[in-house]
Amino acid sequence: MLTYAILSIGDKAFQGKREDKSGRLIQDIMKNYKIHLKAYECIPDEKELISKKLIQLCDEVPVRLILTTGGTGFSARDITPEATKAVIERDVPGFGEIMRVCGYQKTPLAILSRGVSGLRGQTLIINLPGSSKGVQESLELILPVLEHGLGILKENIEHAF
Repeated sequence: MLTYAILSIGDKAFQGKREDKSGRLIQDIMKNYKIHLKAYECIPDEKELISKKLIQLCDEVPVRLILTTGGTGFSARDITPEATKAVIERDVPGFGEIMRVCGYQKTPLAILSRGVSGLRGQTLIINLPGSSKGVQESLELILPVLEHGLGILKENIEHAF
C-alpha cells in the first residue's frame, strides 16, 4: 500500500494561533485515493527542522509521497523550498511550474509561490502553497499525473492509487 505524509509548515499554526486549514484539506482530498496517510505534522518555519523531518519521512518512516503546505512565499521565514532543495537528490520541476502557470490564470499572485518538487530515494516531495484555495487548485492539477508518477517510482506503471 502506498503511503504519504503531510508536513504543514507555519509558525502560527505550530503555535496554535491559527488553524491548519490547508493541511486538513490535503487530508480530506487524499481520502479519495488509495493512498494511506502515515504521518501528519505541523512544524514551525525552521529550515533545519524542515529538512530533518523530510529526511526522516523519506529514509526512516518511509513514505512514497510528502506533501508540504506553507512557507513558499516571500517572507523572511518562508524557507520551505530551501529546506526541500537541501534534501532532494533529483529535481522534478514540472509540478511547481504547472501550479504557478495555471494558478496565475486564477490569481496573478500564484507566480509569487516558490514551491519546488523533487525525489529523495523512492519518495516524491511536493511543496504546495499555504492557502486552502492554493492547495485545492494545485492538487486538482497534479493528482492525475501524480498517480502515474508514483506508479513509475514504485516500479509498477499500473495505477498507483
